[in-house]
Amino acid sequence: MKKTPPFVPFADEREVRTIDELAIENRVDRVRLHGGLALTRDRAGLAQARALRELVDDVVRALEALERAGDLPGAVAVRPVTQVANPFREPKAEG
Repeated sequence: MKKTPPFVPFADEREVRTIDELAIENRVDRVRLHGGLALTRDRAGLAQARALRELVDDVVRALEALERAGDLPGAVAVRPVTQVANPFREPKAEG
């Protein structure tokens, strides 16, 4: 069985993990969770709960390491969203 490589929070902009329907996006400035996860009262639910706990523990350890190093900012600066023209939209007909 192929072992999944470890999750390294804040390491890249391309890694996405999933647990059930919960997506965990790894970014260099945040780890984003979205979707849904039903933790059922069975072995599958236990496995999913453990996977979620492991992932959150990894994030907490990474943040605590940054804090110990004095490299954890008070807040992450969020760039404003800018809209660009859709290159696939046909121009409106004049008339």
